[in-house]
Amino acid sequence: MTDDARLAVAELRGLLSVEEIDTGIFRGAASAEQPGRVYGGQVVAQALDAAARGIDPERQAHSLHAYFLRAGDSGRPIIYRVLPDFDGGSFSNRRVVAMQGGKPILNLAASFHRHEEGLSHAVAMPDVPEPEQCPDFRDALAAAGQKLPPFLVHRLASFDIRPCPPVRGGELPQRHQWFRLAHPLDAEPAMQRVILAYASDFALVSTALMPHGLGFFSPGVSGASLDHAVWFHQTPPMDDWLLYTMDSPWSGHARGFARGAIYSRGGMLVASVAQEGLLRVKQG
Repeated sequence: MTDDARLAVAELRGLLSVEEIDTGIFRGAASAEQPGRVYGGQVVAQALDAAARGIDPERQAHSLHAYFLRAGDSGRPIIYRVLPDFDGGSFSNRRVVAMQGGKPILNLAASFHRHEEGLSHAVAMPDVPEPEQCPDFRDALAAAGQKLPPFLVHRLASFDIRPCPPVRGGELPQRHQWFRLAHPLDAEPAMQRVILAYASDFALVSTALMPHGLGFFSPGVSGASLDHAVWFHQTPPMDDWLLYTMDSPWSGHARGFARGAIYSRGGMLVASVAQEGLLRVKQG
């Protein structure tokens, strides 16, 4: 592991750890020195970190549901207002409003559950090559004659990402990719969920472009996340390899819908994800 990777992971943790500035009011750091569109996963993750503050550590987030309202500015801090809606015997619920310039850019609701034993089942992990058999995503892009924009290079520096070979001939457009933190962090369970929330926005809705032979950076394509949901089934081991398997059962009306399942390397389903995004293609 390089010093650059260690520094990138430390910077990611600092970015996603919000600062309390008043009762129920938190500030999330800016992610860039220059203005630009803020990454949706950052806002979701910072909002989840704000929601988790003051929650009994025995209660961990089991789900979040977020709506993106306006594009945020990556060069400015984000203010998070947390509303403590409910604390019951087993569950706690928090609402969070993320704001810039006095206007909401995201609404998020998160639910927290104390650990309980109960009935258990899970769908099996797909049979895919091991991460050591898959190329680094930068090498895969270079082989395809593509190059990441500079802002994405910086955003993804804290992760090791390895896409699996494309899935051919299935009923649904699918993609699989391995990912992990680029340097071990040994974070507490709440922060591991926050980091997974951040990573869960990677490439998900672009799966809806696959049946049309397009990608997020294809000429004439513009898109943005509209809403995002994550269900945490286990504490995600972010220092180890996780498999993100994605599919898209539908697109239409300038929107695309995609689903994701995230597995530990050992095959345990640790999270489920769903997202709808705006997908516009300029004609001509």
